[in-house]
Amino acid sequence: MKVIRPSGVSGRVTAPPSKSATIRATAGALLAEGVSEIMNPSFCEDATAALSIAGALGAISTAGKGRILIHGTAGFTRLKTAPACINCGESGLCIRMFPPIASLTGHPLVIGATGSLTIRPVDMVESLTHFGVVCTTTHGRPPVEIEGRLRGAAGHIDASTSSQFLTGLLMALPLCDEDSRVHVRSLASRPYVEMTVAMAKEFGVTIDHDEDMALFTIAGRQQYRAAPVLIEGDWSGASFLFVAAAIAGSVSVEGLNMDSFQADKAILEALDAAGAACHKGEHFVTVENNDLKPFEFDAKDCPDLVPPLVALASHCRGKTTIHGTSRLRHKESDRAGALASQFARMGVSVNVEPDRMDVQGAQPGTAKVDSLGDHRIAMACAVAALGAGGPVAISGPDCVAKSYREFFKDLDSIRSSHE
Repeated sequence: MKVIRPSGVSGRVTAPPSKSATIRATAGALLAEGVSEIMNPSFCEDATAALSIAGALGAISTAGKGRILIHGTAGFTRLKTAPACINCGESGLCIRMFPPIASLTGHPLVIGATGSLTIRPVDMVESLTHFGVVCTTTHGRPPVEIEGRLRGAAGHIDASTSSQFLTGLLMALPLCDEDSRVHVRSLASRPYVEMTVAMAKEFGVTIDHDEDMALFTIAGRQQYRAAPVLIEGDWSGASFLFVAAAIAGSVSVEGLNMDSFQADKAILEALDAAGAACHKGEHFVTVENNDLKPFEFDAKDCPDLVPPLVALASHCRGKTTIHGTSRLRHKESDRAGALASQFARMGVSVNVEPDRMDVQGAQPGTAKVDSLGDHRIAMACAVAALGAGGPVAISGPDCVAKSYREFFKDLDSIRSSHE
């Protein structure tokens, strides 16, 4: 149980490393020839799951303070055996990204999951059949079973639910003997695919695409080369700190890339729409409390921003509307329903429509809430509680380790009074 009492915030915090970039860098290093150095990596649970998978597939890694060295497999060219099963923990990115990468081994594999991930949809990975791999799921849920070696081909991918499978496919196809053409329908979270293309380039691999990212043209017989990769700060984690500042004071978050491909950089647009004061530096952003007002925001490309946005909207007098929320039903929890139920406990009305959420701002009240095992629900309730009318007790706070292990430590460091 974690109790957050109302308080102001002030100070400076270094953003946690990006888990999305860390996982992609780990995959690139796994496929590369030689030793890659990942600097400033995330050691959250999802990132360590990716590192474990890389090890199971033949990479040799050494983790130290602030870096990971990964001796890659040169595209599995020397792999003689493969594990019968690998486990993705609760990482949605891992279980959708690694099936095409693991199918480069040519060995049959079962890719499993634990916790909430066991009931999340992964049916999009069955599109591997277009690329020579027999791939099955359990009624669209984990585990994922693959058999056969990935080959270059022309195929169609529906990316409306998630772009994470596309990420894995784009990283794997350059190592096939054949060239590939991937036609993409209804791409969700385009910025994260741009991150994938940029990460592959760090390792010397080229992924071509049209302006709309509706068609990817990928040359085969490419090679990943070992590279040093510096992981930038995580805008997803930083967004909760910014909302804390908008609600209760002033906070500077350092270590952020202003040119990042991370979709959640859009938090700055939402804060501006809500009337918070934002000051951008070269590698930091300072957010200050101001008179907050209701706002509208489209979260289609950045659904992970919805929890901090609901926390922000709860302190904006009037109705805030957040569009593009349909994918929230398939996160670590039914995230839309979880936000509605837990903010209702604090006296804040959140109305959930099929692809929209309306938040009626009112000062949250003292309450006991449940994280429901969802890291972003725990963090959203915590920052909303800073301006609440009394203490808010959060059960299951340890789930924040999934993406931001030091969240409560960092939040406590900027609070003007805390238990």
